Amino acid sequence: MEERLALLGRVPLFADVPADVLARLAGMAEEREVPVGTALTHEGRHEGWFYVIESGSVLIERSGRPLNTLGPGDFFGSIALVDAGPRTATAIAEAPSRVLAISNEQFRELLDDSPELRDAILAAADHNLQTLDDETGV
Repeated sequence: MEERLALLGRVPLFADVPADVLARLAGMAEEREVPVGTALTHEGRHEGWFYVIESGSVLIERSGRPLNTLGPGDFFGSIALVDAGPRTATAIAEAPSRVLAISNEQFRELLDDSPELRDAILAAADHNLQTLDDETGV
């Protein structure tokens, strides 16, 4: 639990989130070992998980085109937390990775209790959508 809390505390997304909310978030998180080549998200599917990378690297691609590679402390899945719509990109482990996974349902409980967390997630989702659109020319 201490390691999860420390990792989440280093994620810029959670910089303004109160300590009690961060502790609840850490308690909800599932730690997962992810082998190379494993798809964590699938573009177009409705999947309800948000991820923070603890170790390893994850490739983000859209329409089969690489967009970004994420590493420790990075996160993905914020757009799905906001709109519960289909994934806008696919995320594939490029190296053996360890991630923290939090379900949409768990996150929604916290969003209702923490305006700081809600604002951070909305800002991240908006930024990620703009970045995806810029990179694909949409």
